[in-house]
Amino acid sequence: MCKERDCLIRGTAADGQIRFFCVSSKETVEEARRRHGTSPVMTAALGRLLSAGLMMGAMMKDEKDLLTLQIRGDGPGQGLIVSADAFGHVKGYPIEPLVLIPANSKGKLDVGGAMGNGVLSVIRDTGIGEPYSSQVNLVSGEIAEDLTYYYASSEQIPSSVALGVLMNKENTVRAAGGYIIQLMPGTDEAILDALEIRLKEASPVTTYLSDGFSPEDIIAELLGCWDINISDDRLPVSFHCNCSKERASKVLISLGQKEIREMINEKKPVELHCHFCNSNYVFSVKELEKDIFVRDPGLSSE
Repeated sequence: MCKERDCLIRGTAADGQIRFFCVSSKETVEEARRRHGTSPVMTAALGRLLSAGLMMGAMMKDEKDLLTLQIRGDGPGQGLIVSADAFGHVKGYPIEPLVLIPANSKGKLDVGGAMGNGVLSVIRDTGIGEPYSSQVNLVSGEIAEDLTYYYASSEQIPSSVALGVLMNKENTVRAAGGYIIQLMPGTDEAILDALEIRLKEASPVTTYLSDGFSPEDIIAELLGCWDINISDDRLPVSFHCNCSKERASKVLISLGQKEIREMINEKKPVELHCHFCNSNYVFSVKELEKDIFVRDPGLSSE
């Protein structure tokens, strides 16, 4: 079981006619909240997309595959960008982290209101050729409904996507996660009808998670009337950014000799910012003069 740390499970049910993914991502979303200083509604928005990214990333097969989910909207939040791989690593950021708007008509954080009208883009990069990109208009901005629509319209896969983030009173993350349940081609009509009823009767995913349910417990609750086959080992997941000062220095080098010389002549440190994890990398003038040029002798100022 994986009740004490973030993890993801995947598998099938009903003799392979149903495919599922389920993730618990409280610590992952809390790390994102801490790094970006997001307001509650933007924590909920980013947390939902991070959870979706983890599950959709787990659908990829090759170690070089990368998934990017991007939302661009006309609401005050403006949008979100999330990137995930197939190994449980995810990172992401909101375009506008501090959004304060009233709750929606149900008294919940108004993620749809924060996103507004816009577009959801799903980009898959296999490292071979151009990345594959697909776009759909946002149907609600609540993210789970938008991804359900994406699967139906762009991939023709009947899917149920549930995502949620529950906040504590002090605005830290109490629970976060979600599930994706999909019907495989040729699914028996009786199974389809029974699944539809079970999902309509299901509690919100944050209710399960805040009650201490693990991903295994949630899937058992939703699909327990059929045989369940959990694939492989449970996958630990986390907020992970692969940026570093070494990578940042390569960005500087890529600017070219003229640009770096101009930076040195200004006699001021240069700071590079990573949007995904909100980290800053500062290079002193001495580092620009010595370290950067040592890495690429062709940039020598002599």
